[in-house]
Amino acid sequence: MEWEPVIGLEIHVQLSTKTKIFSGASTAYGAAPNTQACAIDLGMPGVLPVLNAEAVRMAVKLGLAINADVAGRSVFARKNYFYPDLPKGYQISQYEIPIVGTGHLDIDLEDGTTKRVGVTRAHLEEDAGKSLHEGFEGVSGIDLNRAGTPLVEVVSEPDMRSAAEAVAYMKKLHSLVRYLEICDGNMQEGSFRCDANVSVRPKGQETFGTRAELKNLNSFRFVERAINYEIERQIELIEDGGQVVQETRLYDADKHETRSMRTKEEANDYRYFPDPDLLPLEVDQALIDEVRETMPELPDAKRDRFIDEYGLSAYDAGVLTTSRELADFFESAVQESGGQAKLSANWVMGELSGALNKAGLEITDSPVTPQMLGGMLKRIEDNTISGKIAKDVFEAMWNGEGEADRIIEAKGLKQVTDTGAIEAMIDEVIAANPEQVEQYRGGKDKLMGFFVGQVMKASKGKANPQQVNELLKKKLSE
Repeated sequence: MEWEPVIGLEIHVQLSTKTKIFSGASTAYGAAPNTQACAIDLGMPGVLPVLNAEAVRMAVKLGLAINADVAGRSVFARKNYFYPDLPKGYQISQYEIPIVGTGHLDIDLEDGTTKRVGVTRAHLEEDAGKSLHEGFEGVSGIDLNRAGTPLVEVVSEPDMRSAAEAVAYMKKLHSLVRYLEICDGNMQEGSFRCDANVSVRPKGQETFGTRAELKNLNSFRFVERAINYEIERQIELIEDGGQVVQETRLYDADKHETRSMRTKEEANDYRYFPDPDLLPLEVDQALIDEVRETMPELPDAKRDRFIDEYGLSAYDAGVLTTSRELADFFESAVQESGGQAKLSANWVMGELSGALNKAGLEITDSPVTPQMLGGMLKRIEDNTISGKIAKDVFEAMWNGEGEADRIIEAKGLKQVTDTGAIEAMIDEVIAANPEQVEQYRGGKDKLMGFFVGQVMKASKGKANPQQVNELLKKKLSE
């Protein structure tokens, strides 16, 4: 029997507000445990939550970006459950009436096609604290710094049919929230977390199978590996005569397996009811219009513009618009280079990205600025240096030796374009290699590479390669 996976993702996006969703406590990462949880976060008697207006604006921004309905009226509810890191005994979330309704994201698949994934809803809620197990013997530590941190949970439709599609969707949302500047997307710090709902069904069947929810997925690689493992587990279980149980499962990255945590709760298990301390949230059209005016150019629109304006391939444009910072760097380099779009794209995606990866740096921390790179590209274009010499110039810029012009001058790297000087070197090479000249003239065309190499060696790599090729062909045919 052929099986079809059915996958939906619930992604928790931590909003980049300076304070928590219902209190003035700081959301800064890395503080000592339990130093950033105030009386409101701890649910002390007599305290009242006050909604953070900036969190609302950020949720509206996301709703507009995914072409969703932004609710004029939404309601906060209490989600009741008991866990050590939930100090109030309930989480303030949104249930029946969320701030963001149905929308969609378009993802690019490996075969070059585009697929639309529906978004069911995106709702505001507060984060819980964190249980700590390392460094404690026989007990767990509780850090409540994260309690009350604002989240927007984005719930997809079960529209994905492979782990690769799920990762593509997750990466698209990750890129989008960073473009919108509503989340830093730092997965190591828990700013962007994913739960995956996975089930399988016989191909062609309309009804869904029983799903399992996978927790603890904090990287794109783990999402893909966990989903693929769970698909295989469920198929094997069913084919052996067993039944999939609706449950929450933990992914163990070290053992590369999922294991049962608890039976999956239904909505009625949480006893949702409207929070009596919070009025319904009303978002008027004026606020929506105001937020709309602050929207940046989004990734898909930027990619299409790069194709039209700079003549880039769809692949190059897609890579360069992965992040807003990378796209800005590229455009600045193009401007500085005098409009050399393809050359800029090649260097940004090639030499620069390789150096950043090797050093473990983000594009915003690059020692080579867009102005420095663009200045170097101008010297390639006007034949001051060759592409090969440019790699030495780039390395020197990376090592802090200054801008391209200064390095070229200081190291004497200017390309030799004087025809007479190049001809003199060619004459010397021809005179020194009579046997190879005879073979070339006898029809062994592949020896051209040998002669080019000898001339470039004689010029210490400074001769213009195009001129060398043209003059060599002329000389060797005499």
